[in-house]
Amino acid sequence: MLSRWMSGSSRNLEREYNCTVRLLDDSEYTCTIQRDAKGQYLFDLLCHHLNLLEKDYFGIRFVDPDKQRHWLEFTKSVVKQMRAQPPFTMCFRVKFYPTDPAALKEEITRYLVFLQIKRDLYHGRLLCKTSDAALLAAYILQAEIGDYDPGKHPEGYSSKFQFFPKHSEKLERKIAEIHKSELSGQTPATSELNFLRKAQTLETYGVDPHPCKDVSGNAAFLAFTPFGFVVLQGNKRVHFIKWNEVTKMKFEGKTFYLYVSQKEEKKIVLTYFAPTPEACKHLWKCGIENQAFYKLEKSSQVRTVSSSNLFFKGSRFRYSGRVAKEVMESSAKIKREPPEIHRAGLVPSRSCPSITHGPRLSSVPRTRRRAVHISIMEGLESLRDSAHSTPVRSASHGDAFVPHGRGGRAESSERVAIIADESYSPADSVLPTPVAEHSLELLLLSRQLNGAPCSIEEEKESEAGTPGTEPEEPRELRALCLGASSGPRAEQVNKFVLSVLRLLLVTVGLLFVLLLLLIVLTESDLDTAFFRDIRQTPEFEQFHYQYFCPLRRWFACKLRAVVALLTDT
Repeated sequence: MLSRWMSGSSRNLEREYNCTVRLLDDSEYTCTIQRDAKGQYLFDLLCHHLNLLEKDYFGIRFVDPDKQRHWLEFTKSVVKQMRAQPPFTMCFRVKFYPTDPAALKEEITRYLVFLQIKRDLYHGRLLCKTSDAALLAAYILQAEIGDYDPGKHPEGYSSKFQFFPKHSEKLERKIAEIHKSELSGQTPATSELNFLRKAQTLETYGVDPHPCKDVSGNAAFLAFTPFGFVVLQGNKRVHFIKWNEVTKMKFEGKTFYLYVSQKEEKKIVLTYFAPTPEACKHLWKCGIENQAFYKLEKSSQVRTVSSSNLFFKGSRFRYSGRVAKEVMESSAKIKREPPEIHRAGLVPSRSCPSITHGPRLSSVPRTRRRAVHISIMEGLESLRDSAHSTPVRSASHGDAFVPHGRGGRAESSERVAIIADESYSPADSVLPTPVAEHSLELLLLSRQLNGAPCSIEEEKESEAGTPGTEPEEPRELRALCLGASSGPRAEQVNKFVLSVLRLLLVTVGLLFVLLLLLIVLTESDLDTAFFRDIRQTPEFEQFHYQYFCPLRRWFACKLRAVVALLTDT
C-alpha cells in the first residue's frame, strides 16, 4: 500500500513542471503547472497575479534552444510548446500595442503598457528626436521619483538613469530642466498617461523588427504595427502598407510573401527571406495574428490560414483571441474599484540600468566621439542606401530619416545616439536617426568584420543564458548582415521545381482517384441514390457502351495474350 502511494506520488511529481515568468518590471512570477496544462491556464494565472482584466493586449514569449522567439499559444499545451528542459523560463510582454493607449480603461493596464514602451525606448525600438526624447525621459522621472526636490535631487541626478542606449550630458540637462519646471505636481498615473500619449504619436510606436533580406540580398527589417505593415531598409522606410491593403501572407521555407492590393486594383507581391525557416514561420504567425487583431470587426470572422497554396503542404494557423474592437467594447463594461498598483520606483532594473554600470557618452575621448555617435539602429545605418528592389512605394531620397544638413554636421559632437536635433516631419520617415557618414560606414564595416553587432540592438532578456530566456538579437542579425547563405535566385528555382513536381503528383493522384470512381460506377453493384442518378444519365450510358466497354474488352484481350505468352514460355 505504501509503495503504491509512493509510486503514485512520484508519477504526479513527474507530471508537474516549474515555470518562471519574468514580468515587465523585471520581477519574477513562479508557479507549477501540470503536464497537460494549456497556455491559457498559465496566462490566466499571471493575469490573476497582476489583477489584470484588459489582458488581450499581452502575451507570453519564450525562446527555444535554437534561440528562436515564440509567442506561447494559449490553445496548446505549454509543455509541448517548450522544447527546452524544465524549469521553463518565459517573459510577460505586450503582444498587441493598443491603438490608443491613453484610452485604456484601467490604470493597471496603462501602467503595464507604460513599462513595455519604456523598455522599447531603452532598447532602441522607439526612436524620436531630441526634444521628444527629453520629454519622454522627464515623464519617466516624474512617474518614478515624483516632484523635483533640491534636497533629494542634487546636480546631475538625471544621470542615474539611462533612458536610452547612449545619450549625452546635454540631453541629461534638458531632461532635468523639463522635470524641474514643467512636470511639477503630476502624479505617477498622470505622468504615465502623458508618456503614453506622446509615445503614441511616434511612428515607431509598436514596432518589433524582424530581420530579413529582400530579393536582391539587401538587409531589411519587417515590423507589424497597430496601423499596418512596415519595411525598413538602409536609412529609409521603403514600405508602409495599411492592414486593409494586405490581402494574404504566406511562407515557404525561409521565404515570406506579402500580397498587397492597392488603389486602382494594383496587386503586388513582396518577397523577403528570413534567416531560418523557424524565423520565417514566426514572422508569418505574427503577421496573421496582428492582421486579425487590428483589422477584423469580430472574432467570429477569424479563419484558419494556410501558409501555402491549395494541394501543397504547408502550416495551418488560426488566431484564437478576441479582436481589438471587441476588447475595447469589453473594457468599457468593466466596473470595479481600481486595483492597487505597486510601482517599481527607484529600484534599478536590467532593462534600465544605472548609467554608472556603463560609460556615458561624455566619458568617451573627443577623438572617438564621432565614432560613438552612431544610431542604435546600427544594422539599418550600416546597410547601403539603395532603393528597394520590390516594385511598391519605393522611397525617394526625401524619405531619408534625417537630411545631411549643415546643422547636422555642426552638432554631430552633441547629438544623441538615437536622436536628431533637426526639424522632423512624421510624414517623411519612420526612424528619425542621423544618416551614417562615409567614415561611420567604414567603421561599422570594420566592426562587422571583427564580430561586433551591426544591427538593431535588442534587449537581453536573461543574464544566465538559460534555454528558456530571451536571446541576444544582435547575434542573429550579425549573421544576417554577414550573410553566408545561398543566393535567393537559386532558392527560387529550386522552389519552382518542387512546386511543379508537387503539381504533377497531385494531378496524377486526382486522375487515379477519378479512375477508381469510374470503375466503381461501371463495375460495382452499389445501388446508392448518388450512383443510380449518375448511371441513369444519357451521357453516362453513351460513355459506358461506346467507349468503356470496348476499352475493357481490348484490355482483357491484351491481358489474355500476355498470360498465354507467359504460360507457353
